[in-house]
Amino acid sequence: FFSPQVLLLACAEDLECVPGFQQKVFYIEKPFEFTEDQLVLNLKFDDCKGNNKLNFEVSNPDFTVELDGNLVALKNVSEVGRALFVHARSEHAEDMAEIFILEANEKRGALKEILKLEGNLGIPRQKRAILATPILIPENQRPPFPRLVGKVIRSEGTEGVKFRLSGKGVDQDPKGIFRINEMNGDVSVTRTLDREAIANYELEVEVVDMNGKTIDGPVRLDISVIDQNDNRPMFKEGPYVGHVMEGSVTGTTVMRMAAFDADDASTDNALLRYNILKQTPTKPSPNMFYIDPEKGDIVTVVSPALLDRETMESPKYELVIEAKDMGGMDVGLTGTATATILIDDKNDHAPEFTKKEFQATVKEGVTGVIVNLTVGDRDDPATGAWRAVYSIINGNPGQSFEIHTNPQTNEGMLSVVKPLDYEISAFHTLLIKVENEDPLIPDIAYGPSSTATVQITVEDVNEGPVFHPNPMTVTKQENIPIGSVVLTVNATDPDTLQHQTIRYSVYKDPAGWLEINPTNGTIGTTAVLDRESPFVQNNVYTALFLAIDSGNPPATGTGTLHITLEDVNDNVPSLYPTLAKVCDDAKDLRVVVLGASDKDLHPNTDPFKFELSKQSGPEKLWRINRLNNTHAQVILLQNLKKANYNIPISVTDSGKPPLTNTTELRLQVCTCKKSKMDCSATDALHISLTLILLSLLSLFCKSF
Repeated sequence: FFSPQVLLLACAEDLECVPGFQQKVFYIEKPFEFTEDQLVLNLKFDDCKGNNKLNFEVSNPDFTVELDGNLVALKNVSEVGRALFVHARSEHAEDMAEIFILEANEKRGALKEILKLEGNLGIPRQKRAILATPILIPENQRPPFPRLVGKVIRSEGTEGVKFRLSGKGVDQDPKGIFRINEMNGDVSVTRTLDREAIANYELEVEVVDMNGKTIDGPVRLDISVIDQNDNRPMFKEGPYVGHVMEGSVTGTTVMRMAAFDADDASTDNALLRYNILKQTPTKPSPNMFYIDPEKGDIVTVVSPALLDRETMESPKYELVIEAKDMGGMDVGLTGTATATILIDDKNDHAPEFTKKEFQATVKEGVTGVIVNLTVGDRDDPATGAWRAVYSIINGNPGQSFEIHTNPQTNEGMLSVVKPLDYEISAFHTLLIKVENEDPLIPDIAYGPSSTATVQITVEDVNEGPVFHPNPMTVTKQENIPIGSVVLTVNATDPDTLQHQTIRYSVYKDPAGWLEINPTNGTIGTTAVLDRESPFVQNNVYTALFLAIDSGNPPATGTGTLHITLEDVNDNVPSLYPTLAKVCDDAKDLRVVVLGASDKDLHPNTDPFKFELSKQSGPEKLWRINRLNNTHAQVILLQNLKKANYNIPISVTDSGKPPLTNTTELRLQVCTCKKSKMDCSATDALHISLTLILLSLLSLFCKSF
């Protein structure tokens, strides 16, 4: 310990005695440690009347002031804070002295800087009734407790008053950690502290009278927990996986390891240093990597040639990384983690076919995979540097072949996508090229082994005859005579080298209208073709026929025939509706609107002609008016009595020749009251206009 450097800030300017400390402010340079019984400095107090009953109190209980004014340490002390306060009291005077403890690198040469330091310490220069200097307490202290840790001083004495302490750690959670002696201001801690849980406590101390009324304060009392190295470094962000490309230059950064230490970051307790404890595997070099001891960066230290993935025992390295606090000193605590480093592949090997020529056999007319082409590649199978891409570079002018990569095996699957014809070509030769998904590195190129030949032999099979054309179309008029020729089909055998014969048969004839000559393929009718048949869709009748060759076994071809049927006027028009009702007192005598329809096509349908049969008797009862080409309206000429009337109406289409259909419209004349129609009695009063006409005609004939 060195002699303290003392700077006098305030002193008497005359020779008269001034009661109190003769020097009130001191500055000393902080030693590494205050040792037990060490003299710190000498304080001079004089009350100018003999210093009777002089007593000193120090803010830190680890120090005391002897009667001669010597400030000494009671034990070895390394942490005391930034200031000590000494209170002196005699029968005739009292005063306060302040000792500021400076770090070795702090400048103390100018008064301005000293005053600035005092301001940073938060210590005002005026006289205070309560002096509560900051208290420093090491964490992890062992029993016994309570343990004296500091002292609060009241400059005006403690007679008739009490100290009261409050705040977090006293009367707030966590409660009961600190307490104060009400009479003398001694501050004690009651249990072990953990800086990592709570590093600082901000308490308040005040002086109250015996009734609890505040006299002085409150004043803040800061308690700081001094860190101890009780936390090991921890790697929290694992797993730690890094990647480096094979062939990377020496010094390439792979990854960064970062550990955490819960101790005070401003101390060596959390100052970490990194080291590689173990590397697995140890080949091709036991020292493939280096870690920056301060930053934790892992870099490569071997030459690019040694960083060759294909020659390594394993492309994965595991490093056991140690982090040690205390700046890496032997006394530091350690934590470890495993860093996994993967050597990534680059495309430095071209794929090569396992042989120069492949053979394949396929039957004509068949599609699908015919051969798998195998290749070898030394690159990483999990990358595009290994995955193969195949292409046909010659021998595929008709685009009959395709090749794709099997993603599991990396083989090239050569397929026939358009059926081959033995009669056109019995042999095919393809030239196949293989490349990687990823481009090769600049100094590597694809060689002759990256191409291969595939010889394909096409096998002949008995193919079915083929109709020409297919489908076949013909137009015929419906109702042509039975036995009429519809069409003569033509089918040929693709197997021109086998000289086979062909016979024909009906395959599907939904209406049973057709037959075919088995030898020459002539199709004729066996029934009347009816365009209005439900087997005809959109005027087209469809039938299927077979052509069968003489092979063993025989092969069959199917031909489709579409017969478009032209319409003839073979359907009479129909009338709707055939029933109408009207009230016997109706004012609107328009009974019903009639419509006509015809199954035939135009021009064998509308416009339709509507007519009434001749009406007899002195008065006409109804008439029919044409509304448009397909509708007419029946109108009563007078109100009729309640009865049923049958009105014969003829409808004629526009065909050549035209067809006429006569239909009776049943008209019910009903009684209508209060919007209700009663037709119940009309059947008993049924009158047939036809019978009336016949009766009148009979009477007329007899009169002659």
